[in-house]
Amino acid sequence: MQKTKNLVMTALFAALACTATMAIRIPTPGTGGYIHPGDAIVILCGIFLSPGAAFLAAGLGSCMADLLGGYMIYVPIAFAIKGLVALASNRIFHTLAGRLKTPYPAVVVCGLADILLVAGGYGLCEVFLYGGGAALASVPANVIQGLSGLLIASALFPMLHAIPELRRG
Repeated sequence: MQKTKNLVMTALFAALACTATMAIRIPTPGTGGYIHPGDAIVILCGIFLSPGAAFLAAGLGSCMADLLGGYMIYVPIAFAIKGLVALASNRIFHTLAGRLKTPYPAVVVCGLADILLVAGGYGLCEVFLYGGGAALASVPANVIQGLSGLLIASALFPMLHAIPELRRG
């Protein structure tokens, strides 16, 4: 029964990551990318799923959004970077939440890790795709996206954390 629950939760979070990424898209200059609220779900994947499930849910959900949205070149990049963000969020949250009186600061640190990994990861990949100038132009948009992810994840965390089945993992 636990394996079925884990599979369903992983699929659910992947679908949420895809949907949140596609729901609102604000185009960005330089690379043709876009700002979206999907990073919030990527962070929450790391918090509420096991490390492997978090990586898969965030990576698959994010790359599916790029695939369905016509951003083919970003499919493998999104899978890797968003999967790593979820994995980092998992490690950060579970390390810090047990040491703190309240888990909320751990959620904020996960959001900060998202900002660093997304801005740095996409920036590095875009240097090879578009050159240094375009890659540099995308950094502010990726920081804004990360900040929105941090804020949305912080707002959703208390509601999701209140669900006993999610807290049990």
